[in-house]
Amino acid sequence: MADHAHNLRAGGGRGRPFGVITRGTTGVNRLRRSDRWSIAQPAVRATLSGERPLALDVGYGASHTTTVEWARWLRRVNPDVEVVGLEIDPARVLPPRDGVRFELGGFELAGYRPHLVRAFNVLRQYDVDQVEPVWETVTRRLAPGGQFIEGTCDEIGRRAAWVLIDASGPRSLTLAWDPADVSKPSDVAERLPKILIHRNREGERIHALLRAADQAWDHAAGWEPYGPRVRWEKALELLRGEGIPLIVARHRSRDAVLTVPWESVA
Repeated sequence: MADHAHNLRAGGGRGRPFGVITRGTTGVNRLRRSDRWSIAQPAVRATLSGERPLALDVGYGASHTTTVEWARWLRRVNPDVEVVGLEIDPARVLPPRDGVRFELGGFELAGYRPHLVRAFNVLRQYDVDQVEPVWETVTRRLAPGGQFIEGTCDEIGRRAAWVLIDASGPRSLTLAWDPADVSKPSDVAERLPKILIHRNREGERIHALLRAADQAWDHAAGWEPYGPRVRWEKALELLRGEGIPLIVARHRSRDAVLTVPWESVA
């Protein structure tokens, strides 16, 4: 079980960035599963379709790596996307590089009105009662039609989970993992977003979803000789047959991905 005793409380106001300084760890390709998923989403693609859309990466940590990688992914959708990394720690604000700017800022978004915001492995370090206020703080500042992706992943990005949020609130939950890295889907539970990780217990919707995913995975064991990706595709078919309201991607992914409407786990 992951240790959550390090929870932090955000502050701000009087011209100061809203948030707290986090551990700042990062790594090459750590957020690749979210990056791949994001650029395939109709809502994200739509918000990036305008002229010079703005994307903010909040709390990028001690390195520029994942922000620069994110910019490359987003520019597959629109080469004119402007990408800015925000950090609350002045010592982590870096010179521009690879077409990305880095500035001092937190969840107040440094006064910007972005079309897309991402915050990964940031709110995991906060108290759970601060999650929804942060979501509201960010979504109030989005450009019309803007999207906010908030999530968590492990240290090298093999297991990840995130929520897609817009001005109306959370829209979906996605779990994504390396099919060869887990023995069952519920192994990803340790990387659930902060808003859900403490609710993974009997009687809660997120627990029921993970249990159903494990059962479908077990029932698809006959497909294991074809590899874990094929086995997961068959497990998804079983989940759909059981009435689980999946949001199915239009493209085939190298990742194992499970996306559901937010109301099915809220």
